[in-house]
Amino acid sequence: MHVLHKFIKIFFSFALLALHFQSVQASSEDQKAFGIAKQNACLGCHAVNKKIVGPSFEAVAQKYQADPNAQAFLKNKIAKGGAGSWGVVPMPANAKLSDVDLTLLTSWVLRGAPNKN
Repeated sequence: MHVLHKFIKIFFSFALLALHFQSVQASSEDQKAFGIAKQNACLGCHAVNKKIVGPSFEAVAQKYQADPNAQAFLKNKIAKGGAGSWGVVPMPANAKLSDVDLTLLTSWVLRGAPNKN
């Protein structure tokens, strides 16, 4: 029984450590995504939790939460711009963003833009 108790203790220690590193990585990626949004003027029209010109990031996350194609759709929408998904005001294209940046940004938006500071 003593060996089993030690094994369980070690197992949970490693599990907690893994969760900590995962949290640190997610926080770092969230900060990078926020930086991309800030550098590309996304925050001029979008806020995390309120409508400005375009919808809040939280509203976008809620609208697309059950859509398995949401990330591809949003990457295309951000890169090419357009109107019609949220009204008549067009969103300008952000064609200069790399696929990596688009993936990071859309992942962040689809999670409701956590750790925005």
